Amino acid sequence: MHFIIPLEKMSIEDKLQAIEVIWADLASTPENIPSPSWHADVLRAREKRISEGASSFLDITEAKKAVRDLLK
Repeated sequence: MHFIIPLEKMSIEDKLQAIEVIWADLASTPENIPSPSWHADVLRAREKRISEGASSFLDITEAKKAVRDLLK
């Protein structure tokens, strides 16, 4: 299916709402979204770094603070 979206006529709010509607639809069936072939390699590399102690997890509060600190 091919269709044209009049982006130049849409407000920022309309564009954001369209993105949210599309994202909600995609998120409702994640099993239908193929994972790119490189994604498994990235996950394995991250798991290896964690098991070697070279990386660790942050909880969401810590992660948000770390991002805010980087943006200062």
